[in-house]
Amino acid sequence: MVSERRDPPFGGSVVFLLMNLPLGVVAFAFLTVFLSAGAGTAVVWVGVGLLAAVVLAVRGAARLERARVYALLDRYIDLPYLPLPAGKQVERWKGRVKDPSTWRDLTYFALLFPVGLVEFVLVTTFWATSLALVGLPVYFRWLPGGEYHFPAWEVPWLTVDSTVEALPWAALGVLFVALSVALTRALAGTHARLASALLGPTVAQRHRMERWWEDAEEKNLVAG
Repeated sequence: MVSERRDPPFGGSVVFLLMNLPLGVVAFAFLTVFLSAGAGTAVVWVGVGLLAAVVLAVRGAARLERARVYALLDRYIDLPYLPLPAGKQVERWKGRVKDPSTWRDLTYFALLFPVGLVEFVLVTTFWATSLALVGLPVYFRWLPGGEYHFPAWEVPWLTVDSTVEALPWAALGVLFVALSVALTRALAGTHARLASALLGPTVAQRHRMERWWEDAEEKNLVAG
């Protein structure tokens, strides 16, 4: 179950979005290496162990990701995994592999790198622009020649060499700060919905889990 929709906290959103790119790089490298090695050596059974390790790692990482979403974005995501069948380990492994949630976890981490890259570029670009404009009345005098040139030093369409001239840019920076705050929260909210869609249970899974628990309760009552 996902908590009611509302804007995620700003501080948590910034930390969450900046974390996504490095985590996405790690996830992409892990999946690329282990899936390639596992598929290439499956014929000699070594790859089967590697693929099994990927399944366990992905499901474990998905649990940590749900906790990260809850801690930083205040979005709770229910566990979607269907109960594993009782009996031999072979049957339990079949249950893990056949569970759609395993593959949706894998999809989430495969997407985390490109999604995290886009989020990182947008957040850093907007905030760097905002802070540079807001602080221009202070730091322009320490630039080469004590001047700020827009858009570049070699192409000085506009020149700022006094505090008075820098104030309109600072006012524009305040507007950019407001836009950056809104963008940060919007990106975090969108990512939270993506995480809920891929890491949370579907309607069909909820019904299956409800039926499983009902059957388990009936069996316990009969056994009692």
